[in-house]
Amino acid sequence: MNRQAETQGAAEGLQAVRAQILSACHDGGRDPASVTLVAVSKTFPAPEIAPVIEAGQRVFGENRVQEAQGKWPALRAEHLDIELHLIGPLQSNKAREAVALFDVIHTVDRPKIAIALAEEMARQGRRPRLFVQVNTGAEPQKAGVLPEAADAFIAECRDQHGLEIFGLMCIPPATEVPDPHFALLAKIAARNGLSGLSMGMSADFPAAIRQGATHIRVGSAIFGHRSLPREA
Repeated sequence: MNRQAETQGAAEGLQAVRAQILSACHDGGRDPASVTLVAVSKTFPAPEIAPVIEAGQRVFGENRVQEAQGKWPALRAEHLDIELHLIGPLQSNKAREAVALFDVIHTVDRPKIAIALAEEMARQGRRPRLFVQVNTGAEPQKAGVLPEAADAFIAECRDQHGLEIFGLMCIPPATEVPDPHFALLAKIAARNGLSGLSMGMSADFPAAIRQGATHIRVGSAIFGHRSLPREA
């Protein structure tokens, strides 16, 4: 497939995803405006992202700070209303760059990150919205606080580090039905007074919407399969 066909395909993919969002919201009795589509543009260069911006998408997700630094400043200079989300693991030594670049960080998952973010937010006077990542499947290879430790970690972020937590994020195990994981995340969020639920990707976002997702992270359904190896 040539570059022109790929970029046209991304715009068409965006429209198809938007239609699925409307359908899922209708099925779940939800207002489509309550669901934010985060278009996951990781590994895709600026020329392949541009048609999706031109089609009206303004919220994008990246996995790596360094990759985002390489392509988004120029794109944002042309489109001042773009909102950028970090959806991949954050290392504490990248906290400065992350706070400066991203509007939302979905992967707060341990005290070291909470401390680094609190320090950088105070230093820069910038406060990205924060999600705590919960490892709902207790998978050893996956980041995120365990469900049974989530309440205590949320309280620590708030009380010890002065962080305002907006919501929770999860990535269910690939081999399991996602609905119970989405329901568990929603339950943890509710008892902690959190309104944000970042859950659902290309394969399962309609189910996530039915379970109350406020943010869905969709990449391949929009951009197609990546030519580079998938990250985290």
